[in-house]
Order: sequence, then structure tokens, then C-alpha cells
Amino acid sequence: MRTSAKGFLTTGLLMAIILFFSACQEKKTEQVTMQTVKIDTVMQGQQVQSVQYPGKIKPATEVNLAFRVAGPILRFPVQEGQFVKKGQLISQIDPRDYKIQLAASQAKYDQVKAQADRVKELYKRNSVTPNDYDKAISGLKQITAKLNADRNALKDTRLVAPFDGYVQKKFYDNHETVDAGYPIVSFLNTSHFEVDADIPATDYIRQNQFAGFSCTVDVYPNQPIPLKLLEIVPKSNMNQLYQARFRLEPPKDLHVAAGMNVNITINYLTGNQDLVFVPVTAVFDRNGKSMVWIYSPKTNQIEPREVTTQSVRSNGTMEISSGLKAGELIVTAGVHSLKEGQKVKPLAPVSKTNVGGLL
Repeated sequence: MRTSAKGFLTTGLLMAIILFFSACQEKKTEQVTMQTVKIDTVMQGQQVQSVQYPGKIKPATEVNLAFRVAGPILRFPVQEGQFVKKGQLISQIDPRDYKIQLAASQAKYDQVKAQADRVKELYKRNSVTPNDYDKAISGLKQITAKLNADRNALKDTRLVAPFDGYVQKKFYDNHETVDAGYPIVSFLNTSHFEVDADIPATDYIRQNQFAGFSCTVDVYPNQPIPLKLLEIVPKSNMNQLYQARFRLEPPKDLHVAAGMNVNITINYLTGNQDLVFVPVTAVFDRNGKSMVWIYSPKTNQIEPREVTTQSVRSNGTMEISSGLKAGELIVTAGVHSLKEGQKVKPLAPVSKTNVGGLL
């Protein structure tokens, strides 16, 4: 019995070892037979093309700044062509008379408010009539409005920059008297610029195909700056061209100024957006039908799919009008030796630093 049990144990151990090596061999065989294929992504049928036009930078906003009050100019510290930051003083009217007027209003306000407070207290005790109470409240509101107006008038004797920009032109100087609302400086907004370009009718009618805009300044030819289309005037000029206006916001490290020449690039989409294109080598024939292999990265398996082909392009790609979507993965080499449901391994991309795989 001991010999028999030992024999059975030995036999079982040998069988387990045989099964283990057999499984390993099958797994190794499966790995060896997994075919390596080239995988590519289905590309959208539309392509981006571009046209270029000359243009010129101009200030986005040129405003005439004026005082809201009248009087002699006491200070005018800025000069023509000077850069001014937002909130910086541009000019000041002599505030003497406005200070006197504010002081008088303040004194009157204090008197009226004291009287109104007494009337309010008496009204609570039913010691004054409602008519006297209403008069006191109305008088307080009137003097409060007068006080606020005089405060604003004194504040308005200082004219400050509403935004960063340049003083383009001065219309007055120190000691001259100006009336309210009369422009004293022409001010340029430099927070952003605008660029104009004249485009032909062929571009005007395909506005819906525009895909992006940029420009290069003559002094910075290798640094494209994004543009934002503001409008295209729907009426042509004397040269049968349509004016396009763009918004330009240059990076802070580029010193761009109004008057500089630029080259404007307009990108637009061409072709049918329902089309996709694939390498010609991805398409094969099966029973008179055009087919491609769809690759699943989750299972590493391939499945055939029928497609409708169009023309072949000069760059070696074929247009597909149905059966595929942009972004899908397909096999693009060795398609004739593959089978449905077969597991494949994508070909590793060639390293840019290890050309030829020598390392």
C-alpha cells in the first residue's frame, strides 16, 4: 500500500508538471503568433488652408477727454506722446471756487440736518404736525443732493486717465480757462489694438469656413499673434474689396504700436466635413466590397468593416464617404494576411532620437 500511494503521488506530480509546461508553451505560442501591424487614426476630411493680406495696426479707441466742470487749468503735467496709466492725473482745474462752494453746502447741510433731527424727535412725540415733518424731510433731501453735487464738482476738477494709453494731442495748456465738456486731450487706448484688412469677394462669401486668424508684425516676423474677427463690412469699397476688422492683443513682451504694418493670415476649412481619409494601403477588397480592419485597443482584436470609397488624393490617401468616423483606429499595412477577430500588436512608433532602432 505504501508503494502504491507513493506511485500515485509521483504520477500526479508528473502530470501537473506536464500540464504546467504545456500551458506555458501554449501561451508562448500565442505570443509568438500575435502579428504586429501598423495602426493609424482616421483623419477628418476637411483640411485647413490659409490666405494672407497686408494690414495696419490702429488704436482700438481714440477718445477726447474733457472736464465736467469749467474753470482755469491749474495743472497739465502730461505731454503729447506720453504714456499714462489708468487713474493717473492728466489735468486739473483750479479747485478754489469749488472748495468754497462745498464748504458752504456742508455748513447748510449741518444746519438743516440738525433741524430735521429735532423735528423727527418731536414728530415721534406727536408735538409737530405731519406737514412740518414732511417739510423738514424734504429740506434735508434737497440739501443732501446739493452737498453731493458740490462734492462731485470738486472731484471733477481732476481729470484722470480712464484706461492705460497715450496722450495723442493737447488742445489746451496751463492757465487757460476751459468750459465743461470741451475736449482738452485726445487719448489713445492701448489695452488692445485693431487691425484692418481688405479681402476680396471670394473670401467674403466663405466666412462660414473661417477657422482662425493671426498676424505677424513686420518688426517681429517670426512671432504670430492671434487675432479675433470683429466684423466684415457687408459693403465693398471702390476697389471691390470688403474691410475686415480684427482685435489684436499683443503679448506684453512685444512692443507693438499703432501704425505698424502686419501680415494677416486667415485660415479656412476646405472639403466636405462628412468625408474622412485613410491611407490607400488600409483598404482591401472582399467579395467586391471595399473593407478596412478596425482595431480595438481594449481587446487588441481586429474586425472588418465595409466602407464607401471616393477619389484617391495625390498624397496617397483615399477619401471615405461612409463607414468610418474620424478618430477611429485602423490597420494600414499588411491587411491581406489578417483574419477576423485576430489579435494583433500595434507597431511601436519610430523614436526621433533612435532612428533605425540602433540603440
